[in-house]
Amino acid sequence: MRHKATHDALTGIWNRAAILAFAANEVRRSRRGESPLSMLLCDVDHFKVINDTYGHVTGDLVLQEVAARLRSSVRGYDAVGRYGGEEFLILFKDCTESALESRAEDIRRWISATPIKAGEHQLSVTISIGACTCDDSDRTTAIEKILARVDAALYQAKHEGRNRAVLAVGVTC
Repeated sequence: MRHKATHDALTGIWNRAAILAFAANEVRRSRRGESPLSMLLCDVDHFKVINDTYGHVTGDLVLQEVAARLRSSVRGYDAVGRYGGEEFLILFKDCTESALESRAEDIRRWISATPIKAGEHQLSVTISIGACTCDDSDRTTAIEKILARVDAALYQAKHEGRNRAVLAVGVTC
């Protein structure tokens, strides 16, 4: 029952409530331990087109494979959750801004490198990523402001043409 309450039924990763609770706990832990916490908000590019063209069953298979690739691209103590329809939130403990930039780019490439087999279809899928790191200057910031910051970076990635990672810099959470 606990697993069902905390995991997304389609993808098997943390659900929205669980990943947000985990994020809030990690922000508090990060403040106490004075260690950086980094986040990625990933969105499957043109997902509506996939659903409209190939159907929702194929769309579900794409989401399952993206979730599996995201989960396999993080360390065991990091977390991946389904934030919304085709959006995924990734939390990296003790990950600096400079390390986050390369991690985000590696994940973006990992998703797009191999087409996703969805039934009889081979689909090239890309993601857009918003990224931010909360460090010493962000110690008192609420999780909602951090999420707004990473969401703004994701919006910028989409606005700049998709299939890219944008790091939110120079802005406090």
